[in-house]
Amino acid sequence: MGEMWAQAGSMMASAMFVYAMFQQYFPSQIRRYIDTYAQKLLALFYPYVQITFYEYSGSGFSHSRSQAYAAIERYLAANSSTKAKRLKADMLWWESSKTLPQRQSFSYYPTEDEKRFFKLTFHKQNRELVMDSYLKHVLDEGKEIAVKARQRKLYTNNKTEGWYGNRWSMWSHVVFEHPSTFDTLALETSKKEEIIKDLIRFSKAKDYYKKVGKAWKRGYLLYGPPGTGKSTMIAAMANLLQYDVYDLELTAVKDNTELRKLLIDTSSKSIIVIEDIDCSIDLTGQRKMKIEKDDDEEEEEEEEDAQNVKEAKGAGQCKNENSKVTLSGILNFIDGLWSVCGGERIIVFTTNYMEKLDPALIRRGRMDKHIELSYCGFEAFKILARNYLDIESHWLFESIGKLLEETNMTPADVAENLMPKSDEDEAETCLKNLIKALETAKEEMKKKAEEEEKAKLKAEEELKKKAEEEAEEDKISAEKKDNETAAKEVKENGVVPKE
Repeated sequence: MGEMWAQAGSMMASAMFVYAMFQQYFPSQIRRYIDTYAQKLLALFYPYVQITFYEYSGSGFSHSRSQAYAAIERYLAANSSTKAKRLKADMLWWESSKTLPQRQSFSYYPTEDEKRFFKLTFHKQNRELVMDSYLKHVLDEGKEIAVKARQRKLYTNNKTEGWYGNRWSMWSHVVFEHPSTFDTLALETSKKEEIIKDLIRFSKAKDYYKKVGKAWKRGYLLYGPPGTGKSTMIAAMANLLQYDVYDLELTAVKDNTELRKLLIDTSSKSIIVIEDIDCSIDLTGQRKMKIEKDDDEEEEEEEEDAQNVKEAKGAGQCKNENSKVTLSGILNFIDGLWSVCGGERIIVFTTNYMEKLDPALIRRGRMDKHIELSYCGFEAFKILARNYLDIESHWLFESIGKLLEETNMTPADVAENLMPKSDEDEAETCLKNLIKALETAKEEMKKKAEEEEKAKLKAEEELKKKAEEEAEEDKISAEKKDNETAAKEVKENGVVPKE
């Protein structure tokens, strides 16, 4: 027995010596060639299959971290003990390892120093199950874990593309930490549930969109008076779906080409937002007609456009900056050929004046869902009262409900009146402040309605007076024409026409 062990030890030592000589003196090209055929020879007798996933692919400037390696790392970390180096099941097992460099070297790239990898081993009879199902499950789960754990970002486009951090980018970003959710959003419950179901259905509809032959994207148009919660709605949508937000400032975009570049540089699982699109650039109203108009019509249009710009500037929203982005460029951005770059994107437009937008811009297929955010109703008020005052009911609620039906007040104004201004302010004090503000708004609305009625009556009187004056002028003109005709007949025939 002792002699047998001695012979075995001698053979092992000899094999190790031969292997060391092989590694030391044989060129790497020959070693690689021999290793390849040795693996094929071993595969004839070895019943298991091994797949290796290296951390980095490529070398030098072209190196990049493998997405498959990162996904496997996250999956194994979430589904196993963090201390386990080797994970084994009945049909397969994972192994984590690394190869150290043969000699010391200095390099900027991890691939030059050490090579980390995961090795999956499984029986040949399970090849089809592992390759078709198991690996896809591991990679998908790893990506899903990354999405849930990642730090979401709020992007804005740079005036011109340049360096941001350590890379050339057209976007800069900050961490997205907006606290808005659909639970805190001041909106009717039925409308909230409808929007939530629509968003969740979209996020899970990758295969459906592929089946019907459409790009995996969806457009939302949020419209309503200022202060009705359009921006808050966008934040709630992003928090529900765990998406990044790209706030696109159109006035900073040079032309349609740059707009396409910005689209290409966005990521999947994101919301692209263009706020106040009616004032961003000249996209409002119908497209220009090629036929010339009368001078009077042009003057009327110029006066109307000047009034619209004045109103928008008064609201602090219109932006007059040079931009060559056209309506055609925006339409191609939404649903042209370039819109299919990437997937799982939501495009949101907001506007205070929906009627000013070109119908081609907001038709179904571009803006698939139109959501009106209007003045605060009683149901929205109760949500705000719960958010700001931590109350579900109060004896003043009935009075507030009646006043909300009789006046228009935005959720932003309601929230401001509900917010305690000092530590001494109680819920009842804040509710009374809101009642006072609603009564004031009601009086102002009544006064405004009376002024508008007076202005309307005055305008009608002026029109009536103008019509009477025009009728009188027409009568005088007709009499004058008759007299001229009679005088002409006398001159020609010398006969005075009979009455």
